[in-house]
Amino acid sequence: MAKFTRAEIRNILGDACTEEIENRLVALHLGVVDPLKDDLTKYKADAEKLPGVQKELDDLKAAGDGGYKEKYEKEHSAFEAYKSDVTKKESKAAKEKAVRAYFESKNITGANLDLAMRGCGEEMAALELDGEKIKDTKALDALVDGTYKGLVSTTQTHGANPANPPANTGGSGVTAEAFKKMGYADRLKLKKESPEQYSELTKTNNKGD
Repeated sequence: MAKFTRAEIRNILGDACTEEIENRLVALHLGVVDPLKDDLTKYKADAEKLPGVQKELDDLKAAGDGGYKEKYEKEHSAFEAYKSDVTKKESKAAKEKAVRAYFESKNITGANLDLAMRGCGEEMAALELDGEKIKDTKALDALVDGTYKGLVSTTQTHGANPANPPANTGGSGVTAEAFKKMGYADRLKLKKESPEQYSELTKTNNKGD
């Protein structure tokens, strides 16, 4: 391919070529070629950047969203697990309180109550509450009537036998007989500590005399 030179211009145009025509053709040539050279330089520079750009794209593709989605899902899952654990603990505490009150109402108390609470885990877990009350106590009733029957307290409170009333000793524990034998100092002490009892014993002692 022939080069675009002034000599080549003169060779092509021959005698018709003047200096003005030669200059104009050269100027036109440079006006086209120089911008093309600039574009070529720019395209070459852009092409050299392509491997770096491609690497960035590959890295972004590999990272997805930079790991934010995975981090969110992980933290969200942990939070939901924490809420579930708190709910379970609150439910368990409420059931334990309700079951304890139930057993106490059946006269299962003290150490026996502790034994009953430790042994009814399965029944307690299956319970449903209505506020603070147990909806259905059938499972617990079965325990009290069966397995826990021996844990129910049978202590009863009896009234005084009218035929044999207890000695009237008041809060001091002093009998009328003991009062008769007390000295002045002891009687004065009794009067200060239990004035009502002292008065009662004094009346009894005076009647005896």
